[in-house]
Amino acid sequence: MSGKAKKRPRDTNQLAKAIVDIATSQEAEEPDTVKNSGSGGKSKNPAAVALGALGGKRGGVARAKSLSPTQRSEIAKKAAKARWKNKK
Repeated sequence: MSGKAKKRPRDTNQLAKAIVDIATSQEAEEPDTVKNSGSGGKSKNPAAVALGALGGKRGGVARAKSLSPTQRSEIAKKAAKARWKNKK
């Protein structure tokens, strides 16, 4: 038995099923999709999530290679200026 308690589902139907499963000594099933908290409780396809993360990791490197050192410097200066804009 693990030391951590599982989070209870927010959906009332899923919560009711989890309670019945616990009461009847059955393990609650884990959904095979990744939850997306930003889109109204819809689920994401895990393969699509992995593919999107992979593309994000590759995108920055590819962009940096395509820019000249002068362009990279200008972008960095603009970013630093934006970060320090509201600090006094």
